[in-house]
Amino acid sequence: MSEIGVFYGSTYGNTANAAAKIAAHLERLLGQPIPPQDIAQVDLKTLEGYDKLLLGCSTWNIGELQYDWEVLYRQLDTLDLNGKQVALFGCGDQLGYPDSFQDALGILGEKLEERGASLVGLWPVAGYEHTRSLGQRGEFFLGLALDEDNQAHLSEGRIARWVERVLEEFGLLMKVDG
Repeated sequence: MSEIGVFYGSTYGNTANAAAKIAAHLERLLGQPIPPQDIAQVDLKTLEGYDKLLLGCSTWNIGELQYDWEVLYRQLDTLDLNGKQVALFGCGDQLGYPDSFQDALGILGEKLEERGASLVGLWPVAGYEHTRSLGQRGEFFLGLALDEDNQAHLSEGRIARWVERVLEEFGLLMKVDG
């Protein structure tokens, strides 16, 4: 099985599109395809077969997990993620929901850490307009924060920089100066 797995939950396609873009950057940098997988279409135990995971979940309503992740949330308690490195990415609406922007990153991240995973790929909160987030620790989100409603024009650049950062933290890419 591949060392890296990309999984996502997506209702209307924003997180699926982000996962596809992330996978394209991974392939460009690593020279091998890593197809993103819809979390609703796989056995959750599949995650244990990877050393490094990139997991996508959008925030829904007022600070809730995307439906597929919500359905699987309790099953996460059955996973052994000790020694796994996990990078999170999520979509949200910082202007429509400024008090719960990227809460899903926090909900999912906390559960994954409880199961033994170490989070990598933290992303700076600078450049966002939100007031509160469960997905924020200090000056960083627990993963890549995307906002296709208000900052779609920034997503491609953010994804490119984040994928490089994650691969550096995974130890699979040498840090580039600058």
